[in-house]
Amino acid sequence: MGFTPVTDQDRQAMLDVLGLESVEELFEDVPPEARFQGELNLPEPMTEGVVWPHLLSLSSRNANLDEYACFRGAGAYDHLVPRAIGHILSRSEFLTAYTPYQAEISQGVLQSIYEYQSMICLLTGMDVANASMYDGPTSLAEAAIMACGATKRTKVVAPTTIHPNYRRVVDTYLRSRDLELVEIPAPGGALSLEILRDHLDDHAAGVLVQHPNFFGCLEPVDELAELVHGVGALLVSCVDPISLGILKAPADYGADIVVGEGQSLGNPISFGGPYLGFFATRDQLVRRMPGRIAGATVDNQGRRGFVLTLQAREQHIRRERATSNICSNQALNALAATVYLALVGPAGLKEIAAQCAWKAHYAWEKITALEGFEPMFQRPFFKEFAVKCLGDVDRIDDHLLQKKIIGGLPLRKLYPEMETGMLFCVTEARTKDQIDALVSALGEV
Repeated sequence: MGFTPVTDQDRQAMLDVLGLESVEELFEDVPPEARFQGELNLPEPMTEGVVWPHLLSLSSRNANLDEYACFRGAGAYDHLVPRAIGHILSRSEFLTAYTPYQAEISQGVLQSIYEYQSMICLLTGMDVANASMYDGPTSLAEAAIMACGATKRTKVVAPTTIHPNYRRVVDTYLRSRDLELVEIPAPGGALSLEILRDHLDDHAAGVLVQHPNFFGCLEPVDELAELVHGVGALLVSCVDPISLGILKAPADYGADIVVGEGQSLGNPISFGGPYLGFFATRDQLVRRMPGRIAGATVDNQGRRGFVLTLQAREQHIRRERATSNICSNQALNALAATVYLALVGPAGLKEIAAQCAWKAHYAWEKITALEGFEPMFQRPFFKEFAVKCLGDVDRIDDHLLQKKIIGGLPLRKLYPEMETGMLFCVTEARTKDQIDALVSALGEV
């Protein structure tokens, strides 16, 4: 696509159509004090040899994870990413410029999507998975809409232990469709079955639960499905895929729809994206699932091939029958997740999950033994945990940054009532020396 400069004749033609004398008249409604005056504060042009060191010096102002030890999670996690992933991602048979509409020439990318779907099904225990979603929050929102459509009901119930940003996205999606999100309190850091029971009626389409939840705590999922299904609603479980290396698969505790953020599967934190959402469900709900599904088949000569099996978006079927207007899956990020799972394998994923749990519990024991720090909740947890701090949270955070440590998330940013809380995360990427340095720095405060 080329760029054609605007000529004086073009500009005058535009003014004639608008009935204006000058370009300045276009901006009469903008107050003079808000208009730019003078020249842009830009440096003189630089050669490549000069501009590269300059850009490096600018980027060095950022606190990056190559130099800082990160103990902050809350939805974006610093896991180890095998170097091989970057090399495989760039292979032309997997990496395509756009949607694989022409199946006969997109076999590589379709096979990678098919393998991705298969691995998500193995992780979650569900029957079918789609070709990925935009991210974790939109996956949960689409699951809520799907539950309403499947049950012909209008209310979705969610505890406040679900990530606040996820709940905001769900609420936005539902409100635009005249559907309701009912948020219920979760004292003690986990869903209360007694409180939930009071909100379940014949208007409830589904119950959303995050397991492990935003605070890292494990929810009472074993007792949840029977309660939810007892009123004819669906159970939607939002999970950390790494946790499934050691925790029970959602299908085993009765989940009907399983979603989550796949960033931790071989994708770096970057600046908060792009990420990928995964989405899996049971066979009987497959035609209500948003997005699309890649499938395996054989051609007229009996050779194995891959196709787009199901596409339930409005571009492919009648609009009133479309389940979603999602247009593209996060193919590159999903490919990274596929390569990651293939490289680590079941035993490797179990080891990674176990290391997250061991190291997080080691850090929890050391931190809560310090004077001025105590557990916020008395619940089993996976790799994240919340603590109460006697000192000023911002002062603690600043002190850690001076030590090149990215500390826990100050919880009041998302939960104003938790003024003294910090949410720490420990993954397999953290070493014992780094954890001990964190504990030492906290002790200094």
